[in-house]
Amino acid sequence: MGRVNFDFDGETVIVTGGSSGIGRAIALAFGEAGATVLNADIDPDPKDVDAGRPTHEAIEAAGGSAEYAETDVSNPDDLAAVVEAAREYGGVDVMVNNAGWFTRGDLFSVDQETFETIHGVNTNGVFFGTQAAAADMRERGDGGVIVNTASISSTHAQPKQVPYDSTKGAIRMITRGAALELADDVRVNAVAPGHIATEFGSGAEKKEESVADDDLLKPIPLDRPGYPDDIAPTVLFLASDQADYVTGEMVYVDGGWQTF
Repeated sequence: MGRVNFDFDGETVIVTGGSSGIGRAIALAFGEAGATVLNADIDPDPKDVDAGRPTHEAIEAAGGSAEYAETDVSNPDDLAAVVEAAREYGGVDVMVNNAGWFTRGDLFSVDQETFETIHGVNTNGVFFGTQAAAADMRERGDGGVIVNTASISSTHAQPKQVPYDSTKGAIRMITRGAALELADDVRVNAVAPGHIATEFGSGAEKKEESVADDDLLKPIPLDRPGYPDDIAPTVLFLASDQADYVTGEMVYVDGGWQTF
């Protein structure tokens, strides 16, 4: 099989939630492709058990350019600040709104605080991250690309996940609505991961076991969970010139799960 090598040399990329999991894989991939990467996360230290050094340090150790920017994505001012910080490198060219939080609970067990917290991170983070990046891209007149991390939960309900599913459904429509409004100069798309082994510690092993034991509500046709490195290439494609005629789309990366 062939391999695609993306070139983002000279471009500046912000990845929210880039310290761990999917966000880390995305940030490292952009760094490898030559971009200057700003990891906008609430904590620089990775939670992945095998991650080693922080994301920005890993990129720099590999010869790339990166910076950590402490960011609470539920705070629009923090998102505006990291977009402003990107000006030091010429301004944000690609904004990846990836940061997210997950909680599980049945409809009657979720209180208002939990519901508002998950929407603050997942929904507000994407909306105001898109708003801040798009405003800066338009002000500079250079255009740009925004990629949001949605989910199979954007269109498929999962058991005991109403708060989480509702945030991911919102991200799908933020993506589509923003793509429509910004079509003149900014492309906006989303990637929708499926069952990804991103839990820290033994979580990845549990995800693998659940697939092997057919413990999911329906099977994954490719017969394995996904991994963060499965998501990153799709994000880079959507951010690249190769996807220049793609906007308002949500691309599933789920091993075929949603086809059932």
